[in-house]
Order: sequence, then C-alpha cells, then structure tokens
Amino acid sequence: MKPVERPDLSVQLGPLSLRNPVMTASGTFGFGAEWEGIYDIGRLGAVMVKAVTVRPRQGNPMPRTFETASGMLNSIGLQNPGLDAFIRDKMPYLRRFPCAVIVNIAADAEEEFGTLAERLDEVEGVAAIEVNISCPNQAHGGIEFGTRPDLTRQVIARVRERTRLPVIAKLSPNVTDITETARAAVDGGADILSLVNTFVGTAIDPRTRSFRLARGRGGLSGPCIKPLALYMVWRVAQAVDVPIIGMGGIATASDALEFLLAGASAVAVGTANFVNPNAAMEILNGIEAYLVEQGEFRVADIVGTVRLPV
Repeated sequence: MKPVERPDLSVQLGPLSLRNPVMTASGTFGFGAEWEGIYDIGRLGAVMVKAVTVRPRQGNPMPRTFETASGMLNSIGLQNPGLDAFIRDKMPYLRRFPCAVIVNIAADAEEEFGTLAERLDEVEGVAAIEVNISCPNQAHGGIEFGTRPDLTRQVIARVRERTRLPVIAKLSPNVTDITETARAAVDGGADILSLVNTFVGTAIDPRTRSFRLARGRGGLSGPCIKPLALYMVWRVAQAVDVPIIGMGGIATASDALEFLLAGASAVAVGTANFVNPNAAMEILNGIEAYLVEQGEFRVADIVGTVRLPV
C-alpha cells in the first residue's frame, strides 16, 4: 500500500460539515471552558455542550454519581443555567473556536423543545441541535419521549418545524427495538442520529441496604456498555439512510474505529473524558495514524466497511 501522509479527516453529516469525526458527548465536557489549558478544543470536530433547558435546573439531590465495574452511573438531573444564561454567558466563549458547536436540548414537554429550537436558531455560532429524547414526558405520565416511536416522531417534528439548523436525534437504548425509534426520528425530520444514550441501571450498598444514588436509578455509561452500543449502531446503520454519531464506551482510537467500521460517520467521547482528559485528542490522533497505516486517504471511506469473518 502506498503510504498516505495526511489523510482527509473531514466528514459530512447530512447538512453538517465537520473538520474531523471526533466530538465530545453532551454531559461529559461541560460547556468547553472546563477544558481550557488541557488542549485546544478547536481541534475537535465538534463540541456537544451539556444539556440546556428553557429554565435553570439545580439537578437531582446528592449522591448522583457512582463508579461501577468498567463504567459509572449518573443521575445528574440536567443541571444547567438555563437557555438565557447559556446564550449570554457560554456561547461567546464557544464562538472563539473553529470547531462546530452542537447544543443538546432537553425538556419535559413537547412545546418546550420547540421553544428551545426556535431560540437557538437565531444564535450565532450554533451549528446544530441535538435533541435529548430520553427526557420524561410529563403529559404522558413520565414516560421517556425516546421509548415510544410516536412520541419520538412528534418531538423531532416539533423541533424540525421551528429551526433551520441540522437536527440530531439522540436515541435511548432502553427500548425493545432501537431501529423503530430510529425510523420514527427520521420520519419526524431528523437529519442525523446519535446513539446511544445511557442504559438505565442501579447500584445498592449492602451494608446500609440503600441505593447508591439518591434517586435510586441512573444512567449507566463507560466501557461496560460499548458492545451493546456498538451493536445498536450497526443495526441502525442497516435500517436508516442518515448519518450516525456513535457513542457509548469509547475510550481509545480502537474503540472509535470500531464504531466507524460499524456504520457511524462520527464518534462522541463521553465518560472517558472523566478518566483521561486528553482522551478525545488521543482518539483523533489514533484515527489519523490508522488511516495512514491502512493506506486510506479519507476517513469517510472506512465508514460501514465491517464484514463477517470468512
């Protein structure tokens, strides 16, 4: 194979263009400023900021995180300063960097998703909106929007009609068949899918006979969910014809490459950021080194090229 000196790392996710396929997962990277002095976040393909809601949220009571075998449980509760403060205080900093800024939005009611989308549509520097459909819908008894295809379709359609920005649907893995919610999101107007969000889990302290988290349950993330997330990405890649952002236990370049080979066009690094603050940069460098080693000129050329053993 002829060696490739500098492969093309750019990716096209529908209407969203990125310098490279590596981004940070929402909820694991704050609003970007927390990484100042660690590395230049402008090297990332995108920053997915912490979830933003219409009004400020204090989050759930403590304790709300617990380390598990090869992962962690969290029940943060969408703590954030609210939409107005995000636009006023956080976006000016994020606009300093050449990477894309993707804003994750969360709400308890369908109309609030529309409000968030409409307001963010007017904000300079916002490249796309990621819709967190793992939020409980108060009008339907607390069921998550992302666990019912009809609600998934409704929420994404509401966001789609209120913004010109690319719409990313973040899918919940806590369903019987994730391809059904994937199709529903696309039917509702999603340009891109990101998967997967955390798996619902819990932990108990035998000595006190109490839950480790104040709310009892939380979202499980980290390397322990990677095989499950990888399988779901591969399944969804076969079921829909829109770009996928793969996430779930990605900690190394090898992990990221598995997701790209399974059909993801880009990857998001989440829990690994807490263990290794340089994880995203190491993954980006590792992907580039792999392409050179394999004689591949474009990262897009390896997407979805996994095959069964002969």
